[in-house]
Amino acid sequence: MTTNALRKQKGFTIIEVVLVLAIAGLIFLIVFLALPQLQKSRRDTQRRNDAGRMLAGFESYASSNNGSYPADGASAGTALTTYAGTMTDPSTGAAYNFSNTVPNPPTAQGDVYYATGTICNGSATTTTGATSRNIAIVMKLENGLYCRSNQ
Repeated sequence: MTTNALRKQKGFTIIEVVLVLAIAGLIFLIVFLALPQLQKSRRDTQRRNDAGRMLAGFESYASSNNGSYPADGASAGTALTTYAGTMTDPSTGAAYNFSNTVPNPPTAQGDVYYATGTICNGSATTTTGATSRNIAIVMKLENGLYCRSNQ
């Protein structure tokens, strides 16, 4: 009789196997739902870091050019490549598109709006309290807009 009792306790029941599979499936679901948001956050962090490098590049350019900043988007891209190195948008791998004209705020990934004589006011720019030596950069993130100025 003791051998019958031992035989009944060997192995897993179907309910135990299904329960383990359900828990594993739930863990995988949570991971796969969180992964895209983590990737977006990582790309946005890279864009914020690039904005800091852009400001440093603009400042270096202005120091070498009697305090003036690049006149248009094409010269801004060239100046930043020279003074801050090559920077690319992390989601596309393409170089950032610079503009000192509309649209403000930028509407496409990889577009960077810069304005001289302005500072940041939240995620937008303002001229209130700014001097001609100020410059602000606004870029589109995957989770909103980001503005950074040299003030």
